[in-house]
Amino acid sequence: MTFTTLPNITLRLPVGEFENESLVDFAEPENARAMRQALADVATRLGQEYDLVIGGHREKTKGKITSLNPSRPAQIVGVHQKAGAEHAQEAMEAALRAFNSWSRVSVDVRASLLLRAAEIIRLRKFEFSAWLTYEVGKNWAEADADTAETIDFLEFYAREALRLAKSTTPIQFPGEHNRLLYIPLGVGAVIPPWNFPFAIMAGMTAAAIVTGNTVVLKPSSDSPTIAALFMDVLEEAGLPAGVVNFCPGSGATFGNAIVAHPKTRFIAFTGSKPVGLDIHELAAKTQTGQIWIKRTVLEMGGKDSILVCADADVDVAADGVVAAAFGFSGQKCSACSRAIVEASIYDEFVEKVRERVSRLTVGDPVENHSLGPVVNESALKSILGYIEQGKSEGRLVSGGNAVPTEAGGYFLEPTVIADVDADAVISQEEIFGPVLAIIKVDSYEEGLAVANNTEFGLTGSIYTNDRDRLNHAAEEFHVGNLYLNRKCTGAMVGAHPFGGFNMSGTDSKAGGPDYLLLFTQAKSVAEKL
Repeated sequence: MTFTTLPNITLRLPVGEFENESLVDFAEPENARAMRQALADVATRLGQEYDLVIGGHREKTKGKITSLNPSRPAQIVGVHQKAGAEHAQEAMEAALRAFNSWSRVSVDVRASLLLRAAEIIRLRKFEFSAWLTYEVGKNWAEADADTAETIDFLEFYAREALRLAKSTTPIQFPGEHNRLLYIPLGVGAVIPPWNFPFAIMAGMTAAAIVTGNTVVLKPSSDSPTIAALFMDVLEEAGLPAGVVNFCPGSGATFGNAIVAHPKTRFIAFTGSKPVGLDIHELAAKTQTGQIWIKRTVLEMGGKDSILVCADADVDVAADGVVAAAFGFSGQKCSACSRAIVEASIYDEFVEKVRERVSRLTVGDPVENHSLGPVVNESALKSILGYIEQGKSEGRLVSGGNAVPTEAGGYFLEPTVIADVDADAVISQEEIFGPVLAIIKVDSYEEGLAVANNTEFGLTGSIYTNDRDRLNHAAEEFHVGNLYLNRKCTGAMVGAHPFGGFNMSGTDSKAGGPDYLLLFTQAKSVAEKL
């Protein structure tokens, strides 16, 4: 049977070309009041319990996942059911049943669902940003950017799915009618991270379902509440049962069971390099009854550099480095963790960074401080360990300590360590916290070599007024996302397709024109006339 419409999804096609969602200006008193009100409203809803959603049915489990506010670890954000390996088959069967019909729904209907979801989120933007502040510790601007990017992914992928459906072969062979169809793969596992728990989670899910696939969604245990709220949005938008199955759970049990399942067709993952490589290895092992090669779409982090040349505007470069290093407490795979600076401006640059960092505030993001907490106690201990390592590898310029609070939050001072060797531990390993290493080089050529000396290749930036150097860096700075004379964070959907090289992942290019191809397979159809 072919499905062309679904009664609970109102057909709504995109109006106009894609435009990025506008960011909120919290300097406007009206917006600040709206955010404070949203935070107050969400505070009254903290601690609720959320069920698994498998095949449209709500389920409870004996095991629970408790999401805590990293600013106030005694405060429960949400209590979630913990899916185990025993739920993997149930979730897979529900997704397979849904795939039989959802894969045959017209692309217009699937795109309409994404657009409806985007509109629901847009109307409740401050509310969702408030949840991000409580669950993962984002300040107002970082939370708003996450919410806006979620809307962007939904709007962009809806349009891209419609464009992809119009694909044609390069030529029509004489005497034939030739078509090129991009058809869905099947059931996929979506395993998103905690640091962009709305945008990346929703983006990977939306890309999968708008192309006709069905999904088992396993959110991070540090941010399941945002994913549960997104599941509610999808259902409100008209999502049929089983198209997305919401299953928080342990990666080692439920996650691995889904990745290894012979009916899993693809795995979309964003997270650490070790976990990504484990998923890739497990997915590569052919299981009994498996009739395809599983596809992995992996984004696994980085060790990102900003190269500051002697001819750069030092003030502009210092602004960019500090913003990229300490936004969301450095908990971005795109964050600048290494500033590589030419010797003639090195001392001036270090001092300007120190001055800017001294003005940053650390505290509860509900109060909109520059830096909020790191995500959990384990992260705090790990980052402090790297800081101690860094003290032996360089000169501590600022920070270096945990920030104690009455509520016991996981706060760290923004930390700058100068005079670091290019091969030092803190120059090579991903720290994922508010720690910046500054490396002195004698020339642009040496600086570029240092920028390329890690196993990663996600983002990078160069500040220079030399056009030849900019052109050379565009060719030889080996990262998936390179920025010229601007910071290395803040990729915008549509403008900056995001994904990196080497151990940063499979260069998946989220938010780009070829991303949806990763969730489809091409079928050539030739009819003799």
